[in-house]
Amino acid sequence: MTEPQIMMAALPFPNIDPVLFSVGPLSVHWYGIGYVIGILFAWWYGKRLVNNARLWPNNNAPMDPLALDDFVLWAALGVVIGGRIGYVLFYNFSFYISNPLEIPAVWDGGMSFHGGILGTTVAMILFAKKRGIPVWSMFDTIAAGVPIGLGVVRIANFINSELWGRVSDVSWAVYFPNGGPLPRHPSQLYEAALEGFVLFFVLALLIWKGNKLKAPGFIAGAFVAGYGLSRILVEFFREPDAQLGYLVGGWMTMGMVLSVPMVLLGVWAMARANRAAAKA
Repeated sequence: MTEPQIMMAALPFPNIDPVLFSVGPLSVHWYGIGYVIGILFAWWYGKRLVNNARLWPNNNAPMDPLALDDFVLWAALGVVIGGRIGYVLFYNFSFYISNPLEIPAVWDGGMSFHGGILGTTVAMILFAKKRGIPVWSMFDTIAAGVPIGLGVVRIANFINSELWGRVSDVSWAVYFPNGGPLPRHPSQLYEAALEGFVLFFVLALLIWKGNKLKAPGFIAGAFVAGYGLSRILVEFFREPDAQLGYLVGGWMTMGMVLSVPMVLLGVWAMARANRAAAKA
């Protein structure tokens, strides 16, 4: 297909201002709002789950709902610190090792989901041990609501015109202002749909219809495996990070490399949860 034909088939970028509003020198970005919405939704949804005793083993919720009020700060620190460290280590290490003073500058962008989930996992383990909460049930409670935050943050990535997809001639391809002269897959929206809203719906079915909170660790495993599979699929449409390019075999991206272990770990967690529930 020639370039003019591609241009006729593509959509213009909507040009939404990445800054939601400003107050003096302070600017509030859609990206930051996405993280706030994600954390608050996971908190609200988690409280709804632990308030419903019939969803849990022996009809006994694993924690007091008030515990989740205290965990919000722990979760925020885990997401931000883990996400930033993950981005520095996995995606742009050479730059940050030469410019270490740039590492704390999260306001300039640069967060890794894989790092964020590791940071949040550490926060959940420490918090659960401190409060005497079963760790696997803690994982389940938080994992159930996380996909909504992922979906909103991916929409913010689209608004920011970042992490766009590969050049494409599909009719819904988009001309990103910083994506070159050709239209590209809006891969951020693919991720928002799969990692966010579809995954949340699947987990909700497992919880409310499948009673899988009664098998501690199953929902957490389904989330981890579901995210990994969704991310691997979308990576076929997403432009690799410029500083990394393709890795293994000349076609695998860093996102794929980091997601394969997540799928395996998630499948293991689900199998472990089913075996433990069968013995209970």
